[in-house]
Amino acid sequence: MLGMPHNLTTVGVGMPKAQGRYIFRTLLFMSVYVALNVAAILGAFDRLDPLGMWLVAASVAVPVALQIWAALAQIKESDEFIRMMLMKQFLIAAGAAISLSSAWGFAESYAHAPHAPGWLVYLLYNACYGLTAPFIRSTRL
Repeated sequence: MLGMPHNLTTVGVGMPKAQGRYIFRTLLFMSVYVALNVAAILGAFDRLDPLGMWLVAASVAVPVALQIWAALAQIKESDEFIRMMLMKQFLIAAGAAISLSSAWGFAESYAHAPHAPGWLVYLLYNACYGLTAPFIRSTRL
């Protein structure tokens, strides 16, 4: 592009190594997560016995746990400023997701709100992270 430095036009150039590893790990783990869920939706596991269904349920949770590990590894591998900012983003998103899911759980118990599956908490966390992280750009508490 005319007038722009080369490193701004090439994806990944100038990206911190920790962020690049996080992106790679996220793509890997979420690909497994999506593949398992798509297979389940398409009926690939419908003929399993109850133990097999429990194993499927547990196997879908593994990429979620690995994604949390990837986020924590990114925090560990980053410099001090980025580490603090990521921790702040992680904690605010987790706190928002826990607060909202708790509120919905109480609404189910006391106000007869429709049931929401527990696995939605992970999606809610990601939504909270996506909505809050762009606005958290300092390490100040």
